[in-house]
Amino acid sequence: MTAGSEPRRLAEAVLLPGFAGTTAPDWLRRRLAEGLGGVVLFGRNVVDDEQVAALTSALRAERNDVVVGIDEEGGDVTRLDVSAGSFVPGPLALGAAGDPELTASVAAALGERLAACGVTVNLAPCADLTLAAEDPIIGVRAFGSDPAAASPHVAAYVSGMQKYGVAACAKHFPGHGAATEDSHVSLPVLPRTPAELRQIELVPFAAAIEAGVRAVMSGHLVVPAWGQEPATFSRVALTDVLRGQLGFTGAVVTDALEMGAVSGSFGRHDGLGEAAVRSLSAGADALCIGGESFDAARLDQIAETIVAAVADGRLPLERLAEAAARTAALGTSPSPAEVRPVDYTLGLSAARAALRVTGTPRLAGPPLVLDVHTEPTIAAGPMPWGLGAHLGELVPGTRARSVSPADPASILADAASAASVVVTTREAHRHPAVRELLAQLSTVDYVRVETGVPGPDLGAGPRIDTFSGSYVSLRAAAEHLAATLGR
Repeated sequence: MTAGSEPRRLAEAVLLPGFAGTTAPDWLRRRLAEGLGGVVLFGRNVVDDEQVAALTSALRAERNDVVVGIDEEGGDVTRLDVSAGSFVPGPLALGAAGDPELTASVAAALGERLAACGVTVNLAPCADLTLAAEDPIIGVRAFGSDPAAASPHVAAYVSGMQKYGVAACAKHFPGHGAATEDSHVSLPVLPRTPAELRQIELVPFAAAIEAGVRAVMSGHLVVPAWGQEPATFSRVALTDVLRGQLGFTGAVVTDALEMGAVSGSFGRHDGLGEAAVRSLSAGADALCIGGESFDAARLDQIAETIVAAVADGRLPLERLAEAAARTAALGTSPSPAEVRPVDYTLGLSAARAALRVTGTPRLAGPPLVLDVHTEPTIAAGPMPWGLGAHLGELVPGTRARSVSPADPASILADAASAASVVVTTREAHRHPAVRELLAQLSTVDYVRVETGVPGPDLGAGPRIDTFSGSYVSLRAAAEHLAATLGR
């Protein structure tokens, strides 16, 4: 780090990089000691809760107000449970269960666990709505499509999460659910008027603010009525609307600045510094730069660009100081909590309450389970998924196959000879090959278990919707099916 001027110190104080490995690299510890704002943890940084607690303790040994962020939404987007699947269902399942008090209890259980792990801010909940059938990135991460129904769950999640001192962060302002492109790879456009936004997308964010949410994450998407820049770079979005109209006074956190929606325009190296300046100028406070390849040199590039913007008058020093103070407020140590074995009881209860059963699913004997593999979203990343392992534990003799929808011939031959067939899908309606496979399976009696946004029926047979691909949601569906054996 270059010899310390006030702008340079403040420039580092707003940065939250990711890193590789399950222990803190030396360069990161040095920079934290010198004033780097904090870090964001990903699945690549996690072995188990004890290891995360040791990692965050080592980070905090360098400075006691280090911000430690993580994306622990529950359900399909989990970091702590990346190796096994989440111990709680995701937001859409909680919305389907329809009990905000249950949502608050689930969020409190997550918050207590995160506090024990030393996390100070959870980059959740999604205050987005599930609005577009072709939406490639939000889906089960939202509490539903109706703003009036979803908003109490958003507020309940915020209250439950913050019970143990872990800051909640409502995202992705002003709402990503009606967009049909993934901001990880391109720049979505949200064609809403300001009046439509107030009636739809902004309603859950207002509920989160009313509940006292300590942070809001900006989304990388363009609202043409606010200009041609993504919300992360838009003063209209972050200052005029979020702070002025909605009255938010906490920290504005950016979505990762190397995502395609912004890095596609501004590049992945020096361009990140320019993206940082534009975000800060618009009203953002804490800047997530989540790539695992960060090192001291990359941080220097970004910090030096911020300092240069202060020097040439593009970024007022007072704005940078305000951002640094709001970022530091997210480093408050959470309430003391003990690392304990994960308890699946609450999550299973919530997952059972969320199940929607259509028709009369029934097993005539040990089933053939066809877990139809499709790629998870970038936000979720790879983790265990599928019903086969769960039914295999509950119903001896179950055969489980993880299959590609592009191989219908062998699937059909296998299914034709099975006493019972269960087909597990993940948002089948979004994948033409899966839709085609289900059409070809119409000659076979099968039960479909859908773990994503339900979508259309795609067949008249019995069906179970879990609204989540979490460990507990899959377990709840398996329990339901196992209980029908022989009936």
